[in-house]
Amino acid sequence: MEKAKNKYETWDWMKALFIAIALAFIIRTFLFSPIVVDGASMQPTLQSHDRMIVTKIGEPKRFDIVVFHSPTESKDYIKRVIGLPGDRIEFKDDTLYINDIPFDEPYLEELKQDVMGPLTGTFTLRETAVGSDVVPEGHLFVLGDNRPYSKDSREIGAIPIEQVVGTTNIVFYPFNEMKIIDK
Repeated sequence: MEKAKNKYETWDWMKALFIAIALAFIIRTFLFSPIVVDGASMQPTLQSHDRMIVTKIGEPKRFDIVVFHSPTESKDYIKRVIGLPGDRIEFKDDTLYINDIPFDEPYLEELKQDVMGPLTGTFTLRETAVGSDVVPEGHLFVLGDNRPYSKDSREIGAIPIEQVVGTTNIVFYPFNEMKIIDK
């Protein structure tokens, strides 16, 4: 009798362990996963070695922070969405214009105070690696917040939406820097 009880108990533990592993796999693959920020391209918004949660649900929106597979390297990048498919992007006098409408970038204010001269150089989308007047269908135009030190769509071109892993706005480590980033 004791042997049968132990057998059922072991079987119950094995089922519970299997279910836990399956749930963890499903959650990490399809819903959320952690990422570590590597580099200074998103400063001051994000610091190198910040740990964040990536949400894999939904389409990226303008000014969301996204994680995507680099089209030129075997690593992931983290940048901010500036242009959506069909948008005409231009920077002049350190001001972002989307479809000829000026946009504020409040997440850059702190950095603009520390930089002598313009933070973002003047350019049109055609003058970047995108090479067209508008962001191509099925693509995004992304920039790092630390514009002088960011390898982004200006150099690597528009990012195919299918290369986007997800969006992120939750820093969970270091614990004393935990925050939710509001665009």
